[in-house]
Amino acid sequence: MYEIAVIGAGPAGASAALFAAKAGKATLLIDNDKGMTRRGWYENYYGISEIGGPELVETGHKQAVKFGAKLVADQATSISKNGEGFTIQTESGGTYEAKHVILATGALTDLAAQSGVTTKDGTEPRIKTVVAVDAAGKTNIEGIWAAGTVAGVSVHAIITAGDGAKVAVNVISELNGARYVDHDVLKA
Repeated sequence: MYEIAVIGAGPAGASAALFAAKAGKATLLIDNDKGMTRRGWYENYYGISEIGGPELVETGHKQAVKFGAKLVADQATSISKNGEGFTIQTESGGTYEAKHVILATGALTDLAAQSGVTTKDGTEPRIKTVVAVDAAGKTNIEGIWAAGTVAGVSVHAIITAGDGAKVAVNVISELNGARYVDHDVLKA
């Protein structure tokens, strides 16, 4: 069983998976390769002069995998509660189990809604519905979290990436029973 499964691997999802895997958590990252980030061009992403969406997404995937996340190219089709966590079914027939699930599905809330997660009206232009979350990213279902655009934050890639990191830190902290902090320092 994975400790954390992240569904959606754009900036929010890949960032969440990166933090989770770097923290030593067994991490699954499921991506259907249909996210809106792939269609963008970015000149307002901190630390990068300019980058195309496909390259940004691939970089995020590589970072998450570098720290041990398992990346699965598939479409998650259902999430159901099981004894100690959740079972995730995919379009290709895959079945995965995780203690916690982070939804990072961009503008799509269908999977969340069919899983019993509460949704509400969105406030961003062209984002009609979002997942209802608290400040930590928790949904109404214990163990299911949401990050990024699907959680109602701004659609800007840099903001969704930060939200993914924030939610992952909160999940890691809950798993550890203490606040998790990840700070690297320059190597001498």
